[in-house]
Amino acid sequence: MTTMANLLKRKPAALIGVSPDAKIREVVLVLAEKRIGAVVVQSANSDLLGILSERDVVRSLAANGVATMDMLASQLMTRAPTTATPTTTIFEAETLMTEGRFRHLPIVDGGRLTGVVSIGDVVAGLMEQQAQEVRSLREYVTGGAR
Repeated sequence: MTTMANLLKRKPAALIGVSPDAKIREVVLVLAEKRIGAVVVQSANSDLLGILSERDVVRSLAANGVATMDMLASQLMTRAPTTATPTTTIFEAETLMTEGRFRHLPIVDGGRLTGVVSIGDVVAGLMEQQAQEVRSLREYVTGGAR
């Protein structure tokens, strides 16, 4: 069964985060440069404080206009986001993300942030797992013969 630990092994090791006092204009540059949809907001000692997504920025732009760009990450972030552990299965993660209506899931191990998976990572993992199951069933039904 595919777990969050398996998904994180496929991703670059670098975790993209910002401080709570980062201006949104800086956050937007990070999102664009790294081609990602969200960043984690972390304390000076790397504790997870929240998560800030493109959607958070767009919603604030609609409500506050260009003043958004001078706001702080701490003002727009989702505080205490839903998290998963490395042993969370891909099916559990998909359920959390679908029911919670969010696209990025921080992975925490023993209180320490170890990574973030996106809904795209989860979907790719689900497709891969299903393909493996189909191959296994075909081999079982055909006795391994092709």
